[in-house]
Amino acid sequence: MLNPVMLSPVTLSDAAASRLKELMAQSPEPVLGLRIGVKSGGCSGLSYTLELATEEKTDEETLEDKGIKVFVDSMAMMFLVGTEVDYQQNKMNASFVFNNPNEKSRCGCGESFRV
Repeated sequence: MLNPVMLSPVTLSDAAASRLKELMAQSPEPVLGLRIGVKSGGCSGLSYTLELATEEKTDEETLEDKGIKVFVDSMAMMFLVGTEVDYQQNKMNASFVFNNPNEKSRCGCGESFRV
């Protein structure tokens, strides 16, 4: 576990935290928090993964922001340091958005990125 005195490498915007609390409350099974990772794929090379966590895994860092536990894959941490997870909603769609200062480029559809 990371030292709580250190700046959290991944943070949640107020909008993301609010939406996550709603989703966690609506889940039919108990939810521990949010799981974030990175996987190979997409036209730019890497894609974000995001899911509600129902269990802890041994290969994760556990953080907490705005009352929500955030589980981050240890291998993905180097790609995510400094990232803010936001939630944006407009007339056409609603989605979680990653504001990652490590991104060098993003594909046209926004589904993958390169560092």
